[in-house]
Amino acid sequence: MVFTSLQYLVFFIIVCLIYFLLNKKLRIYFLLIASYYFYMCWNVKYAFLMLFSTIITYLSGLLIKKFNKHKKIFVILSFTINLAILFIFKYYSFFADSINKIISLVHLNLPESLNLLLPVGISFYTFQALSYTMDVYRGDVEVETNFFRYALFVSFFPQLVAGPIEKSKDLLKQFKEDHKFSWENLNYGLLLIGIGVFYKLVIADRSAIIINSIYNNLNNFTSGGGIYLLFATFLFAFQIYFDFNAYSLIARGSAKIMGYNLTRNFNVPYIATSVKDFWRRWHISLSSWFREYLYFPLGGNRKGFLRTQINLLIVFIVSGLWHGASWTFVIWGLLHGLYQVVANIFNKIKPKTKDKQNIIKTIIKVVIVFILVDFAWIFFRANNIKDAIFVITHLLDFGMPIDFTLMNTDLIEIFILLFTILLVYIFELINTKYDLYQFIKKRNIFIRFSFYYLLIFSIIIFGIYGPGFSLSEFIYFQF
Repeated sequence: MVFTSLQYLVFFIIVCLIYFLLNKKLRIYFLLIASYYFYMCWNVKYAFLMLFSTIITYLSGLLIKKFNKHKKIFVILSFTINLAILFIFKYYSFFADSINKIISLVHLNLPESLNLLLPVGISFYTFQALSYTMDVYRGDVEVETNFFRYALFVSFFPQLVAGPIEKSKDLLKQFKEDHKFSWENLNYGLLLIGIGVFYKLVIADRSAIIINSIYNNLNNFTSGGGIYLLFATFLFAFQIYFDFNAYSLIARGSAKIMGYNLTRNFNVPYIATSVKDFWRRWHISLSSWFREYLYFPLGGNRKGFLRTQINLLIVFIVSGLWHGASWTFVIWGLLHGLYQVVANIFNKIKPKTKDKQNIIKTIIKVVIVFILVDFAWIFFRANNIKDAIFVITHLLDFGMPIDFTLMNTDLIEIFILLFTILLVYIFELINTKYDLYQFIKKRNIFIRFSFYYLLIFSIIIFGIYGPGFSLSEFIYFQF
């Protein structure tokens, strides 16, 4: 059930109507049923997998509380069982294929595939459930004794499939509160949803047509096609940002209408002045998860300079694997780790000076970081390492004339896309200084509805849909 589908619209309206008619005690049960129905729209069988993960982490919390002296055992068991499930369904084929290439020299092999369909959102809900186990172990949250409330925390449908990954201390307690209908929440939630739908249908899906036409047909660009590869690589940085941010905005908006606050997952990442700054702005909930539950337990930056760099590399390699069972994702994560290690080494050896920052230096830093991040995106988007190497080695091979049919688009569509990206990014830049969402929300009804109509009109006129259209799932559904 994709957020931009009519099916979700009908589902969400029905859920909200029933939700606000029910009393406080019944709401968590209703939302739990709705959340499982939402998930089962993809695959009924894998709802039982999520339920199993929920039971394991719920019981681990109870056992940690009851047998506090042996709590480490239950944490290890919880992590082992959940990560084993994640490994079997997401990583076994990748692991078996990689090992087979090594041990084939002695004529041995592992079964290459278990023929298991990757459950949608398994990485997200697994990490969210495990964070609860760790928070209970650390004493950061009280043990949740109500199984149904905890099960809702793991499966809450707005953020179930692609995040944000919520901390138990932030979301779980909200299910204990009585959320009354609020016009203010409805207004703000619909605004977030509208902007999210705009990002998805107008920018992300329009970009996808061009990018897929190029990255999935690299044989068309073997000689002199560098301009196409550069354009597609440039566009992918914005496709994945607007696609993923669209999901996060719709998730936040959907939850807000019902009275729940979800984490803001993005903060204009392409104005970052360092790769470290980029990760403070990109997929904030995942960055926070890795920092709190992997980087700090590894020692963080408390065990010397060399150990800090090793910890960074470990975190980003794991982050790459979290995104997908492929060497392309491992390389993508490794590159981000290396970027930060090199920057840390440079900062350590260069003389400390008090250089005054100015707009020119800031712009140069932003451009350099964007180039580094966009270069890494090649591995993220490429279908395999061979394709990634092809793109890299042909980026500066120019000579082919511009043929819009090779990109499955035309000049007007490209103009609409680039103009929209520029306009939206100006909006987001202004939003870093002034909260435009709150500004719009607090205007009089004429200004508010003028903006809403303009947004709806833009989605209707410029959105990607119509005859022959195939509803595009969000990129992060595969993770």
